Amino acid sequence: MRDLFANALKEALKAKDARRTSTVRLIQAAIKDRDIANRGLGKDPVSDDDILQILAKMIKQREESARIYDDAGRPELAAQEREEIVIINQFLPAQLPEAKVKELCASVIAETGAHGLRDMGKCMNVLKERYPGQMDFAKASGVVKELLK
Repeated sequence: MRDLFANALKEALKAKDARRTSTVRLIQAAIKDRDIANRGLGKDPVSDDDILQILAKMIKQREESARIYDDAGRPELAAQEREEIVIINQFLPAQLPEAKVKELCASVIAETGAHGLRDMGKCMNVLKERYPGQMDFAKASGVVKELLK
């Protein structure tokens, strides 16, 4: 995935696409920050799965920022955040449809033998491990919670 970002940066620079260039640089900086943090803890550099989690977190941050900018009457800043979301989404695998998310949640619950809300964490860990970047885990959490009630 790191090569993908390096190539995307080169293409953005050649195309003189300022928004894409800055967004790809932000992604690379976030990955490098995590690498440095991991090195300090004696862990390996981030894996592709970790990179997908970083990208998902960046999207959530931008969604929140866009909402705040809209509430504050700054539509131009909200539009910038949404443009960055579109660019970051291009590096993520396709999102699973809602029906498929419900189906996967139900199968993980059955597989782990979860019986109540106290088993929710176990189910979510399995989902995050198997489907990084492919579903919105906040929504999946709601689905798992409904199924475990």
